[in-house]
Amino acid sequence: MRVANAEQALEILSDDDVIWCQSMAATPYKLLQRLAEVALQRRNMTLLQLHTEHSEVLSDPALQGHLRQRAFFVGKSTRSAVNEGLADYVPIFLSEIPKLFRSGEQPLDAVLIQVSAPDGHGNCSLGISVEATRAALQVAKKVIAWVNPMMPRTHGDSFIHVSQIDRYFEEAAPMPIHERPAQSKITTRIGERVAELIDDGDCLQMGIGAIPDATLACLGHHKDLGIHTEMFSDGVLPLVASGVINNSRKRKHRGRIVTTFAMGSQQLYDFVDDNPQCAFLDVEYTNDTSVIRQNKQVMAINSALQVDVTGQVCADSIGTKVYSGVGGQMDFVRGASLSEGGRSVIALPATACGGKVSRITSLLAPGAGVVTTRAHVHYVVTEYGVANLRAKSLTERATALILIAAPQFREQLAREARNDWGLQVHI
Repeated sequence: MRVANAEQALEILSDDDVIWCQSMAATPYKLLQRLAEVALQRRNMTLLQLHTEHSEVLSDPALQGHLRQRAFFVGKSTRSAVNEGLADYVPIFLSEIPKLFRSGEQPLDAVLIQVSAPDGHGNCSLGISVEATRAALQVAKKVIAWVNPMMPRTHGDSFIHVSQIDRYFEEAAPMPIHERPAQSKITTRIGERVAELIDDGDCLQMGIGAIPDATLACLGHHKDLGIHTEMFSDGVLPLVASGVINNSRKRKHRGRIVTTFAMGSQQLYDFVDDNPQCAFLDVEYTNDTSVIRQNKQVMAINSALQVDVTGQVCADSIGTKVYSGVGGQMDFVRGASLSEGGRSVIALPATACGGKVSRITSLLAPGAGVVTTRAHVHYVVTEYGVANLRAKSLTERATALILIAAPQFREQLAREARNDWGLQVHI
């Protein structure tokens, strides 16, 4: 049923409804902005989501008792609300969220989506973000859509027929743009070091940000690289154009870039639009370790907030304050480890707060979450070097990690490693 606006589309929501919201750059923010008003006329609704764009209005304390956000990944729009107790954070591997829906463990009443205009056959596309939304659409009782003619039309698991949508309105609006972050000497050096670990024929997983972009910028002389990832951004485009990324050696989806969402510039969105070279697939599939491992030479590149001297990786919180989420880091770290010739990298600047704080620490901050265990970590990279932790003892790990910490912290870290862990570290 086509209606005039977002408010009319949301009228079918009821008290106690549990709602899934399509996320990332495809966030149906026009619906969310009106939901903040409609929710005041309802009670006890729950909005499930990953990172959402332009949704800060849902953190208004006035919505308590009417609508509560439940985030499987925390971003700018929800970070303050989660840490102030106005919203909830659910730690979970990204690959497992669709299983919650399909199994019925997490009931769903409604789904909010943003889709492309229907084609001649009535098929709309979820566009630049499939993630867990495909699973949500299979089980929810009510589907509410914002039809946006500016949404790229992507191939893969993204299609939904207009007849499966209960209410929709149409309005053209640009996709959220994420400009490429400026490079610094530190991120450039980290990118160079990570690139040195990448071989011809590797199948890459990497995210968005300065370090992934710096790494990709160093790969111009590589050959036959592939992409199987949960997301990609603008850094891959020059390598696709030059033929460096051609996906020719992949065992799964040979010749195609596999992802579950994309986020970046309008140039990126134009690239994925109606491009059969890009497959936007269900995150339960893209992040399944049994799928990831089938490609040879998987190279998983992820980041962290802190790494302790034994190799434990904190990537979702700063102490007790939730910053992001578990996401797909472990999905790919483990998948890469099981891949023939696969490796994984945790790349991060050696310091924070303008060089005042070491990100390599003896102990993680109190309350910090371990996203990737010390048993899973392979390479850790900072601007000061590369630490290979595979099959290393605690003493060997601590020595290797302290040697890639910022020089001004190394003696202190060695002393703390001896005091905290009883490790005889000598640097």
